Amino acid sequence: MRLFAQAAAPILTLATLFVVWETACRLLGVPEFLLPAPSAILEAGLALGADAWAGHVAATLRVALMGYAAAIAISLPLAVMLALSPLLSRTIYPILVMIHSTPIVAVAPIIVVMLGVGDLPRVVITCIIAFFPLVISTATGILSTPDELVELSRSLRATRSREILQIRLPYAIPYIFSALKVSITLAVVGAVVAEFVAAERGLGYAILFATSSFRTPQAFAELVVLVALSLLLFGSIVLIQSCFFPWSVPRDQRS
Repeated sequence: MRLFAQAAAPILTLATLFVVWETACRLLGVPEFLLPAPSAILEAGLALGADAWAGHVAATLRVALMGYAAAIAISLPLAVMLALSPLLSRTIYPILVMIHSTPIVAVAPIIVVMLGVGDLPRVVITCIIAFFPLVISTATGILSTPDELVELSRSLRATRSREILQIRLPYAIPYIFSALKVSITLAVVGAVVAEFVAAERGLGYAILFATSSFRTPQAFAELVVLVALSLLLFGSIVLIQSCFFPWSVPRDQRS
């Protein structure tokens, strides 16, 4: 009953929002190019065709997942090094903050010029956006390991690698999954930003193309699909954590 109530509440809220939205657009006569009604958005989405949708979704999903995987591959070893080396942390951490603070929209055209047209610059842009939360959360989790556990492992003559793999990283799992959930949505954002700059296919490219020709209902339909894709990927990370690391899920989120 509790799970049903938790699932029904957001669905009912969205349904009410769509009804109010549709009614307001019809009663007030809002032009479609300013704010299309949900029915107009649905009609535009159906008119686009399954092949076009499949191509755009596949292009965005491919870049997002490739950039996400690259971010994980880079950030986890880097986080371990930052957490265990104060000198490295003082040296690299300010550079990471500087990179994260730089607006990616301003840097994206430069990356495209440097790396050329293709998936590579889009993957790099996605990776830059997605990797920072992973580095920070993983390093925080590693440093949050209780000193008693670390001292116990050292008293048992555990090697440095075993200390990291069997004590510090397992303790950091909740932190890592929190970052993975944030980063997967950021990866989708990064893929869209990259498509705004240089792409011939993808949901970001489709939204940009639709708005440039004032096809607002189509742009909204593509935005809805983009949000659904982001939620699906977020839910996939939640499912992986629940299946393989159930002990790391907060008590109030367990089924």
